[in-house]
Formats: sequence, C-alpha cells, structure tokens
Amino acid sequence: METSKVQEHEHPLKLIDLQLQLQYEEEEEEDDDDDDEGGHSIAKDRFHGVTCWRCGEEIHIYHRYYYKCSSSCNNFSLHKFCAELPSRLEHPSHPHHTLILVPYSSSYMYYYFKCKLCKRGQHHGELSYQCSKCDFSIDLRCAVEVGKNVIHHPWHTHLLTCVIPKPILCECSACGKEHKGIFYQCTTCAGGFNIHSECAFSPKKLLIQDRTYGAFSHTHPLTISYSFPQIDQKAKHDPRCRLCGTEFFDTEDLWIYKCDKCLYYVHLHCTTSKRWWPTGSDKTIQNYKDVDYPRLLHLPFPDETYSIPKHFFYKESGPRMLTSNDEVSLQHISHEHPLILVNQEQKDEKTSPSNKINSCCFLSTKFHDPMKKTQLLCNGCLRPIMPSMPFYKCPQLICNFALHEWCTRLPKKIETHPDHPKHPLHIMYSNIPGCFFDVFSCAVCYLPCNGFAYCCFECKYYVDVCCGFIPKQITHKAHPNHLLSIVRKENNAYLCCICKRHYTESQISFHCNTCNIYIHPECAMLLAETIRHKYDKHTMHLSYLPIENHKSQYFCEICEEDLNPHASFYHCQDCVQSIHTTCAPSILKCETETYTMYHGGIHVFVNIKFGGIYNDNGHPHPLSFAQGIMLDGQCNICSQGFQYQLIFKCHKCKFAIHYNCCSM
Repeated sequence: METSKVQEHEHPLKLIDLQLQLQYEEEEEEDDDDDDEGGHSIAKDRFHGVTCWRCGEEIHIYHRYYYKCSSSCNNFSLHKFCAELPSRLEHPSHPHHTLILVPYSSSYMYYYFKCKLCKRGQHHGELSYQCSKCDFSIDLRCAVEVGKNVIHHPWHTHLLTCVIPKPILCECSACGKEHKGIFYQCTTCAGGFNIHSECAFSPKKLLIQDRTYGAFSHTHPLTISYSFPQIDQKAKHDPRCRLCGTEFFDTEDLWIYKCDKCLYYVHLHCTTSKRWWPTGSDKTIQNYKDVDYPRLLHLPFPDETYSIPKHFFYKESGPRMLTSNDEVSLQHISHEHPLILVNQEQKDEKTSPSNKINSCCFLSTKFHDPMKKTQLLCNGCLRPIMPSMPFYKCPQLICNFALHEWCTRLPKKIETHPDHPKHPLHIMYSNIPGCFFDVFSCAVCYLPCNGFAYCCFECKYYVDVCCGFIPKQITHKAHPNHLLSIVRKENNAYLCCICKRHYTESQISFHCNTCNIYIHPECAMLLAETIRHKYDKHTMHLSYLPIENHKSQYFCEICEEDLNPHASFYHCQDCVQSIHTTCAPSILKCETETYTMYHGGIHVFVNIKFGGIYNDNGHPHPLSFAQGIMLDGQCNICSQGFQYQLIFKCHKCKFAIHYNCCSM
C-alpha cells in the first residue's frame, strides 16, 4: 500500500483507490440483493465525499485517488494532487520568481493577506505558496486548479481533462445531446471524446422518481451503464426508454440508466432533461371532465365475456323484462329453429312450464369454460357464453347456435359509423355478398369474422358487431387518465402501445393527442384485463410492461417460444407464468398451437366460430370448418400445410382442404 507524509500531519497517509473500493462494495451489494427477495432497498453510493484538509474542497469519486490518515484521524484526508504538491512551484501568474509552499509554522504566516488570484483572505495557519522576494501569494485552491481539472472516469481508459475551463457549446459523447457548459476531454484519443460536466459527474445510481418529480417511479434504483450494445438490446427484446418511449438502436455507445432485474431502461439525457415526458408515466393527470363524457367507455373490459354490445345493450339499457312465458321462445331471423331462453336467474323457479324448459336447457348446456377446454360462442358477437348471462340457444342437439340476449336486440341499422360516416350500415346475419361461408374481413380490426356483420353494400364495407359500435372516444389502462379519440393513420410510422406493432396503412386507431400515443382498436376492445386458462389455475392479468423482480427469462407457457415483455402479455404473479396474448384464446388445441407474429397481439381467429358443416361435391363426407394445425397434414388441392389456416376437414378420413382453396 502506497503511503505518504505531509508536513502538517503527524501520521503517515495511505493512498485510497476509490473506484476499486466502490467496485468491491458494489459486488457485496449485488450479493445482498440476490439474498433479498423483496429487492426494495434503496442503494446509494457508499462513498460520501470528504473534505480535503488543504484546499477545503470535496474529494469526489471521479478524483479516484486520495490520501487519508492511516491512524485514527478519520477526518484528515487530502486530494492526491494536494498531498503531492511540490515544495517549490513555478506558476504562470508569477513567472519571475519561484513560489514556496510555506510550512504551518513559518514566520510568513504571522500576518493576514489575500490570494493575488482569487482575492480570498488567508488566515494564520493556512498553507499557501508565497514569493520570498515580493509581496505575492496564492492559496492552495488556485495552486491546484490544474489538478482539479483532471478526472479519472471509469468510462474511459485515459485521463479526462477540462482543457477549456469556460462554458462552450459542444455535443456530449455521453448523452449524445448538445450542451453549453464545462466539458472534459480526452487529449490522448483522436476520436474527440467530450463529456459535459453534468453527465461526467452523474451518480452511479439514482431513483427515477426523484429525477422526474414523481411522474415516473420504479421500485429499484437504476444503475448507470456506459453503453448499451445492440447484442444486449436484442437479448432484452429491444426495449424502449421508459421516459421518452424511443429506441436505443442507434445510440448503443451512449450512456443509460438501467434496472436489469425489471428490464427498465432510460436514456441518460432523459434523466437530466427538465422536460416532463408523459409517454411512459403511470401518473398522468386526467385531461378531460367526466361530466363532458357521461357514456365514456373505460377499457380494457374486465374479462373475455364483456363486449361493446353487452356494454351498450345490457349494462346500460338493462336486461329485457319478459312479460309472458311466450318470450322464453324466440324465432330469430338469423336461425331456422326456434331459440330457447336460458337464464340462470330463472332456472330454479318451477312455477311455470317455461321455467322448466329454461332449467332443462340450462342443465344440458356445456358452457364456455377455458379451464375445461370447452367452448360456447355467441353466433352474433363471437364472445363467450357463460352460465351467469342470459342467452338464447337452439334446442336441437346437433345445432350449437346460440345468441346472447343482448345480441337479439341489435339494431337493424347504424346511421353513422365513425369510420364510414357517409352511408348507413345494415345488419346482415348470413349470406353476406361475396363472402364464402359467411367469412368476411372486418374493415376496422382487419380480422376474419363469421358472426353478424354491419354492411354498406354500395362500398362493400363490412364490420363485425363489436367494431360496428366502436365509440369515438375511450380511455385505456395502457395509457390511463388521457382521452383517446379515433383517428385514421395514413402511415405506419407509429407503434401500438399495447402490442408494439405497426399499423396497417389507412387503419383507424385510438390516439392520445397530448402524448401522441396510438392503440389498435382490436387491442383496445378484444384484450380483456383478466383471463382464465387451462395452463394456470389462477386468473391471469394483462400486463403492459415487464414484471418487476422477474427472476427468469420470459417465455410463453403455451407455445414455449420467447415472449417480449415490452409488448402486452398475460401473467400469473402467483405461478410466475406468462402467455402471449395471441396464444391466450387457444383453448381447444393449445397443445399443438404455434405462436405467430401475424396480426400483432390478437389471435387471428378470435372472431371465428368453428364447427360449421360444409358439403363439398368432390368429397362424400361432410367437412367441418376448423382451424388448421400441423397434424392435419397437407391440403388435397394445393399440397401446402395447414398450420394457422382456415380449413375444412373430414373427421371420417384424412381429407382436408384450405378455406381459400375451397372458395376459388
């Protein structure tokens, strides 16, 4: 260990390397964090600056070296450059004579004088450089100014020097932004490294809530990192800055703050910016008045059974009151058989024949139950039918036709649609023009659908029932407290903040004008806040960001492929299990499902009810309408595979064909 001796202290001094000391303490801290399950402790730099005994200024971590008393004098410390001051000094401020470091007991110190450079008063006992031939002296602060202008920074192998001790306008190599201020430069490298003083002295760790005045918050302190290589970005699923929402792709050599535990990353310049970034904040202030939007729809829906028709025609209007037993039976225009009302609230009442019919139908119905992998969907809106809701079903054993009670009340015409205001839309229950097997592509969400449709025949414009009643404004928990309004995107430059996918050209979307945030209509309306799934016994919740303290790699429990935690996914906190939103509806053949990036975060067939029968003249057996999987083999017409395709398949033999091949 290197030691030194100075005139004004009786004990030897030992040299301390602050960066090595800090590295050792951080390693201990990481070990403590691994043992700490909560991980909520607020870490700070362990070295608290001490004052140099000679110059009276703080000893900073980036000075790297300093001397301290090797004995019990804990309050005696010196900058390395102060401790190593020469006894004689040639200074440019007094070029004609040599200045002498006056000892503590020197006779020169018996009178009061001022530093000729900074005009600061000197007192008895203070060390200074004096000229023995004339009345000239400078204090130690001015004498060591050059030493203070050199720092050892862990980011760079060479010393960094403040060459120009005056504010200049220059681009900072740490944050990539232009600043006016004091800069430190590397005089060894030809690359021209320049670091603004504010960035150079950025703390090793910080709490983001302190830097953003509470607009953003995170459980753990963020640690500075002096680069973010693209290979690391790929490994972390290409995250975006939590403050400004932009990528790190073209800034891999710039500094960032990060929490690798929670995949939380922010630009260095965002932590020092005086601007409040609203894009990632979970504490946005409500920018609308409730009284101005009494029917405002707050999304996401609580579970998969909710839909826009249910919200408008059942939750707001209330259930239809039945005035006679005859209304238990309904002859709906969409189906050839009479439909029977099934209502849990009436199933235990035995006072009338109609209620006995209702009870019988209730007990014989296999309701939608993802935990048992059974499926019952409404033929109108394609949303699940659960025991707690009234619905009409066909009593024929071979027929699985069913309608929510509120879907029997859908209006025959929509006068003005937000995406198609020039013509009214008329409801079509079947036989949609130009749509084979009644499968059409919705003009709002672009998903295939075989439920009821609202149509403009003149424009060949078709939308499904849910998109038919899409509201002009909503709110969503993915971007809380701000009003989101329908706009039409003419380009795909922006990403949906839920699925992190680009827009289809000219697609409508929900937009926050304050923050320039966009959400796909299908992501807003079809991704429920909670789901139940066979692969987890608990309710799974929709997550918009990586889970805090997630201790393993993210992967989907269904398809077993990688999961990007920066896009929305469903997660069980109890079991620490996650699934893609795309894989979530796959309750019938989830064992053979394969994740696809097609159509972002929505299962492409979420608006398709399978099971219909098609009779093909080229095959002797009836064909069942189904979703193709790899085990179905190859199409008998085009010889291509069936994975993630609409198909018709024969259950009596291995014959199967694509929907598109059959519709030609």
